[in-house]
Amino acid sequence: MEFSSKLLENAVYEMSQLPGIGKRTALRLVLHLLKQPEERTNLLSEAITKLRSEVNFCKSCHNISDTEVCEICANPKRDETIVCVVEDIRDVMAIENTSQFNGLYHVLGGKISPMEGVGPQDLNIVSLIQRVKEKEVKELIFALSSTMEGDTTNFYIYRQLEGLNVTTSTIARGISVGDELEYADEVTLGRSILNRVPFENSIKAS
Repeated sequence: MEFSSKLLENAVYEMSQLPGIGKRTALRLVLHLLKQPEERTNLLSEAITKLRSEVNFCKSCHNISDTEVCEICANPKRDETIVCVVEDIRDVMAIENTSQFNGLYHVLGGKISPMEGVGPQDLNIVSLIQRVKEKEVKELIFALSSTMEGDTTNFYIYRQLEGLNVTTSTIARGISVGDELEYADEVTLGRSILNRVPFENSIKAS
C-alpha cells in the first residue's frame, strides 16, 4: 500500500495494530478522523491517553476501575461469599448484562496456555488463593471459556484449593464447547450461571 504522506502511513500502521483491524480498515478509520473537526479527534486522543495513564485495576478482583476498589466489590448488596472466576474484563461485563449474578468476581487476566508462553505465574491466581484464605469465600464459580486452555486453568486452580473449605462449581455447559464467553447470548449465559454444577462433576464428565 503506497502512501502520499509519512504521517498518514504512521497513523495507519498504529491503527492496524489494534485487534481485528487490517491495513484497509485502518486507512478508512484514519481518513474518517481527518474529516472530523479537530476537537473531535483531540477528544478521542485525550480519552485514550487519560485511560492509559489514570486507569486503575481493582486491588481485590483486578477489574478495571476508576478507584482503588471497583464499584462491584464496593457494593454492600453483593454477596461476598460467592466469587466468579473469569478470564478478563469482557467476561465480567457479559455476566453483569445477564442480571443473574449477585456475587463478586476475580479476573485472572488470561488462561494457562503453554503454546503462547502463558503460565500460572502470569495470571492473578496467587491473589485468588489468598482471597479464599483471608475472606469468607464459600463458593468459587469457574466461568472460563470451554476450551482446553480454560479447562486446564480451572483444574490448576482447583488443585491449588485442596485443603481449603470452599465449594467449587462451573457454569453449566449451555455454552458450546470451544465458545468464548463474551460471544454467548445473555439468556444462555444467565442460565449457565444459575444452573452451575460442582466442578468435580465436570472433571468426571470430561
